[in-house]
Parts: sequence; structure tokens; C-alpha cells
Amino acid sequence: MTLSTNLDARTIEIDGVRISYVESGENREVPLLLLHGGGPGSGGVSNYIRNIGPLSERLGRVIVPDMPGFGSSENKIEPGGGLMGRYADVTLGLMDALGIAQADIVGNSMGGGQALSIALRFPERVRRMVLMGPGGMLPMFTPFPTEGTCRMATFYAGEGPSEEKMRGVLEMLVYDQSVITPELVKERVKAATRPDVIAAPPWRDHILDPFWQEKLWEIEHETLILWGREDRVNPADGAFYFGKVIQNAEVHLFPKCGHWVQWEKAEAFNTIVADFLSRDAA
Repeated sequence: MTLSTNLDARTIEIDGVRISYVESGENREVPLLLLHGGGPGSGGVSNYIRNIGPLSERLGRVIVPDMPGFGSSENKIEPGGGLMGRYADVTLGLMDALGIAQADIVGNSMGGGQALSIALRFPERVRRMVLMGPGGMLPMFTPFPTEGTCRMATFYAGEGPSEEKMRGVLEMLVYDQSVITPELVKERVKAATRPDVIAAPPWRDHILDPFWQEKLWEIEHETLILWGREDRVNPADGAFYFGKVIQNAEVHLFPKCGHWVQWEKAEAFNTIVADFLSRDAA
């Protein structure tokens, strides 16, 4: 994805790992972090290209990192344990390196799991958070693993990655199949087939973080939960659990929308998120 000219692309080393990130906007006391999902070929800008500009215009400083093995970041992270928790540590390291004591966090899928991990372990580092189809939850009514999860998990298996497999993954991420252009497929395949990523795909040596076992009711942050009704990766069942258990959560369910709320419903997403994060404290 070609970077917009108003995005400031940077790199920084966090615990020996080279991390890439972009910034947009300024003059925000509590910066906004946008954390991407974990599908093959994903990355910060590719996930949030339709949101970074509008959100920075409304809210000020927005920071969008690539996690290790995604986007342009180095693929180097210790194997074992829950990947979302490990990436949450990377995010905390980035905040420390940039002198950010507290941030608002928007997390899509794997990024939502990172936000939960930080809120549970270091609640003082989060002001408000927005969770979009967050990972790490077992659906209440839908068989698991879902077809979308299976396609992601097997992308590197067998004969290896291909454009056909990537199209199959992307079909699970969106409701409107017309947005899956040949250009998008090629961009994602290129990002997913870096030699260092092929050698050690990010999810290969890690487990699913079991957030259904965590004391989510102890989270006190104002939380906005966004979910696509037709999500075929993390089913919308989870929205009702998170909305019920997290103390100060509110839920918005989008019809005719899949796993990519920020992409398929970009205009509504940008407005709802900006309004939520700019409202006066209760």
C-alpha cells in the first residue's frame, strides 16, 4: 500500500527488534495507537489506510505500528506463549521508547487482544480502548475454529502461500467481496512472503491467548466494542460477551459487515471512534 504523503514513516528498535511505524497529526496529550490484525500480509497502514487521516484530523497524534513479522517490521520474537500478549509487550516497549505514559488504543482482531492484554496487566497505560472483533475469545454459539481462522492458520501449510489462498483469506474478512481486487491480493501476498516471514510465520510457534479465562470484569476502562454482524473470523457472538462482562463497555454491531469494520464501514467507523475518544470524561 502506498503511503500517503502526510504519514511520517519511522523505525525504532524495541528489545533488539526493529519496529516500523507511522505517525500522523500532533498536539494530542493522550496519543492514539492503532493496532492491526494478524492475518497473513497484514500491517498497520494496510489495515488502517482509510482511518489514519480522518482520525488524526479529528483527534491529533495517531501512531500506527507494524508488529514483528508484519508490514515492514523485523520478524524476530521469542517463540512460545500467547502471541497477542507478546505483541502487547512490544506495544508497551514502543510507548516507553516514545515517552508515552498513557494512550487510547484501537485494536482490530489480534490488535484487540493486545489492547485487552495491556488493560488487564497495566491498566494505567490505557485511557480508553476500542475493540474490533478482538481475538482470544471462544464464540458462544458458533463452531470454532471458524472457517476464516482455519484459512489463516493454513495459509503457509501444504504447498505454501499463493494468491488463491490469499483470496480465500480475504473472502473471510469482508462482507462485500467486490473490495477484493487483484491489487489488494498481490499486496498482501508480497507482505506475507518476505523470506524471514516464510521461514517463521508469526503464529506458528504460539498459542491463542485465552481471554475467556481472564477476569475481564475487572477492566474499568471506557470501552467501545465494534463488530461486523457477518464476521466469519471472530463471530459476532463475542460482542455480547465482551459487552456484558466489561464494566463500562458499549457495543455497536454493523450489518452487512465482516471482520474489517474499519475498512468496510470506514466513514461510520471514523465518526464513531472519534466521537467516543473525544467525549468528556464521565
